[in-house]
Amino acid sequence: MNEKNLKVDEFLRNAKQWQKEFKELRRIILDCQLSEELKWGKPCYTFQKSNIVIIQGFKEYCALLFVKGALLKDARDVLTTLTENTQAACQIRFTNIHEIITMEDTLKDYLHEAMELEKTGLKVRYKKTAEYAIPEEFQKKFDEMPALRTAFNALTPGRQRAYLLYFSAPKQSRTRESRVEKYVQQILNGKGLND
Repeated sequence: MNEKNLKVDEFLRNAKQWQKEFKELRRIILDCQLSEELKWGKPCYTFQKSNIVIIQGFKEYCALLFVKGALLKDARDVLTTLTENTQAACQIRFTNIHEIITMEDTLKDYLHEAMELEKTGLKVRYKKTAEYAIPEEFQKKFDEMPALRTAFNALTPGRQRAYLLYFSAPKQSRTRESRVEKYVQQILNGKGLND
């Protein structure tokens, strides 16, 4: 078994929910010879210095998040995509320790597959910013204010994607329009959504 990280020990001691499940997931992962770290406040397991899997806890379930889950074959159809905009990560979700124990062999197979993928150097192909749809309300503002389009195009691709995803998320046009209005000046100032 691989070496345990003291920061992860502390994380597990302080876990208010899913403590038994986290410990079982940790045991299985360490059996696969992954290195253990605490990143983003969560147990993260690496292979050749690359992130492979992260243990996560939520209200309704706990999960193993495979960082490059989109590249896994998912032969047993157990991976869940987080949102429609998630391009790389996928989870295997659990609601109790018995599900984890029952899936131990499957989990090890997926972990080994993820490690093999890392050895090959295969990368997830991310959508280019130009492939994202511009919401109608934002396009209308571009048409009204050419300077807005110029300022938007001057932003980094990551900042552009953040705005496009944020503006596209609401179901109601009125809400999308309100979001666009709220951030016009920030875009004109060359700032990202969270700057």
